[in-house]
Amino acid sequence: MLRQTIGLLLAIAVLMGSVVLPAPVLAQDACAQTVTVQAGDTLSTIAGRALGNAAAYDRIVAATNAAAATDSSFATIESANRLAIGWKLCIPGSSAAAGTPAGTPAARVTATPTPATPAPAADNEGGLIEADPFDGEALTIDYLRAQTYPDQQLLIEQELAPGANYDRYIASYLSEGLRIDGLLTVPQGEPPATGWPVIIFNHGYIPPDVYRTTERYVAYVDGFARNGYIVYRPDYRGHAFSDGEARGAYGYPDYTIDVLNATAALKNYAAADPNRIGMWGHSMGGYIALRSMVVDPDIKAGVIWAGVVANYPDLLTRWRRPNNNQPPPSLSTARRWRTQLQEQYGTPEENPDFYASISANSYLDDLSGPIQLHHGTADTSVPYEFSTTLADQLEAAGQPAEVFTYTGDDHNLSQGFSEAMARSVDFFDEHVKGID
Repeated sequence: MLRQTIGLLLAIAVLMGSVVLPAPVLAQDACAQTVTVQAGDTLSTIAGRALGNAAAYDRIVAATNAAAATDSSFATIESANRLAIGWKLCIPGSSAAAGTPAGTPAARVTATPTPATPAPAADNEGGLIEADPFDGEALTIDYLRAQTYPDQQLLIEQELAPGANYDRYIASYLSEGLRIDGLLTVPQGEPPATGWPVIIFNHGYIPPDVYRTTERYVAYVDGFARNGYIVYRPDYRGHAFSDGEARGAYGYPDYTIDVLNATAALKNYAAADPNRIGMWGHSMGGYIALRSMVVDPDIKAGVIWAGVVANYPDLLTRWRRPNNNQPPPSLSTARRWRTQLQEQYGTPEENPDFYASISANSYLDDLSGPIQLHHGTADTSVPYEFSTTLADQLEAAGQPAEVFTYTGDDHNLSQGFSEAMARSVDFFDEHVKGID
């Protein structure tokens, strides 16, 4: 009834040549983003997360009802005590944009804008920015294992143009209260009885300010998607339209937690088989994949291309460009996680137990499945030796692994891409798709 009343007022106002809205709407700012109600949400908890003030839920009510007057995808809230899972809510900004009347719906846009010319996709140390506080204990594998990755639904936010034989969407989930978006592909046709097998796709470093959900890794995603896999590529926090701050991968647990929550969401996706989940990672994404596989026992297999898969002592001392023995240029402006770690915990020689506790390589006995490694010998972003050393460590731990070397190839395996992709699909077919 409220939606119809507001709509009638708007219609009358337009006919009279002016817009008259109910008082709560006039006082309300425009939408800065949207939120989809999840299990356990209340207006107060949503207001606390999105606005930093649980008591500001009435602003969400007014903004959502104003948006619903012109956009039926928004919910109409008739009681602040009743929400339904899946409702789309409007989160107001701190103030209306200049020149935009208060109450004008400006829902969060999930379409991909045209960016400036993107920087190269070299790993660049994970793009770690200066952010406090720094807590090295949160890097430990035990910390990741102690976190909760709750059952939740993956929510479709936008339908995109389809691929060759699969549909494409932007889909979101929650990670530590943050809405995280990602690119979802779903095979067309009748799914298997148990659902489609899944690949969680962990991208490498791309500067967060130029990262776009539907750009980069297009051929990589397509290679898996057209072969009968659901593929989900999470936008880590602070990337594209995902909430939160992009603090980086190697000094904070954030991106790994985002990926583990993405995996939890995919387990509940109706078209997916929760017992057939694999993980792919490139560069920084390889670091995330290895850590995820010693935390989540449900990841059946992993494929890593040019991965940052060394232990932390080697990350501290051996990650240098081979031509001039200098660290990547990002360290001149980024928060130096190397310095932070050693200031708080000493050097690896002084505190070997701590550095072992934050290295996934120390937990290979607990690996959830076999791993396939790919690396080019001419990689100037991540040392080729990182992959060969991990291969030796996997063998010593009695873990099944395959290693492929691409002589003279670069960080993106540009020359051997087709061969590497075929090998990766075959590996997933055997260890993920082929599981009974």
